[in-house]
Amino acid sequence: MKANKGQVEKALRAPSPETRFILLYGPDEAGSRALAKLLASAMGAEAERIDLTGPELKSDPARLADEAASISLFGGARYIWVEPAGDEATDAAQALLDAGAAGNPVVMIAGNLKGGSRLLKLALAAPNTMAFASYVPEGKDADRLVVEMARQEGLDMRPDIARRIADAASGNRAIIAQELVKFAIFADAAPDRPRQIDHDVLDAVGALAEEGDLSRVVDSVGSGDACGLEAELKRLSSEGIEGIPLIRAVLRRLMLLSKLAAEVERGNSVDSVMASQGKALFWKEKPAIAQQLGRWRSEVLAKAIGRLLEAERQVKAPGGLGAVAVDEELFAICRQAARRR
Repeated sequence: MKANKGQVEKALRAPSPETRFILLYGPDEAGSRALAKLLASAMGAEAERIDLTGPELKSDPARLADEAASISLFGGARYIWVEPAGDEATDAAQALLDAGAAGNPVVMIAGNLKGGSRLLKLALAAPNTMAFASYVPEGKDADRLVVEMARQEGLDMRPDIARRIADAASGNRAIIAQELVKFAIFADAAPDRPRQIDHDVLDAVGALAEEGDLSRVVDSVGSGDACGLEAELKRLSSEGIEGIPLIRAVLRRLMLLSKLAAEVERGNSVDSVMASQGKALFWKEKPAIAQQLGRWRSEVLAKAIGRLLEAERQVKAPGGLGAVAVDEELFAICRQAARRR
């Protein structure tokens, strides 16, 4: 059955023998693993974890059901973790559903399964399974994720700091976790001694500041700087950053500009609109945002946002747009900005 986040979290925190397996899939694999760890916590540190892979189950489809019904050698709790899980594990999953008994909980972690996936269809159709898709968090969801993860490291995170980390990591949970651990060590933070960090800490020790920062490409697009955009795209491509992370970074800026432009068009000055944002905007970004706000109008922003949303849809589609086509979209929007000097 298809589950929502609340349902799958509840099932992982309190596993029931009535649920034969839980399939966690979707493009945010780090998010799927984070959910699976709820099961590990529920079972306890002394529980025996059995690790299997899809290819192993393909060669021995009966093994999953056997492991799910087996008693731990040490007499304690036991659970099965299958990763990676794909269509090659479908026969094993079916055997588990057909088994007379299966007392040990099973979690299967897959990537971005297509709608025609045999494993996904099986999990969605069976009443005694759960399937949940994890997507890379965006906007306020990404900000909240950073705040929650930071709290676990003993960091008291302001919204503007959380937004900067989320944007720089493009919502990648694994990268966010790595950075937060580093910030906690730098600030000597722990859950029992919370510390607050500021932008200076991010500038000083954040690997994202140089390696993954997309602010320059965002500013180049929004300001109509084609030469700057070309240089940034080359730099980012050499670091393996291209495609959807670029689309989403520029989208966030355009959506912010659209919100602020609506205030300006209601008769407010650019200065007053910028001042009203307070610490919601990173102070280093304010000059560029103010300059871009004076350049763009709502109707043009709406068209640019529409183009990027369509580009992201096509990138995700089978045989869709590649990195070069995404770059071309960014240049097209950049040229729109340049015409509005």
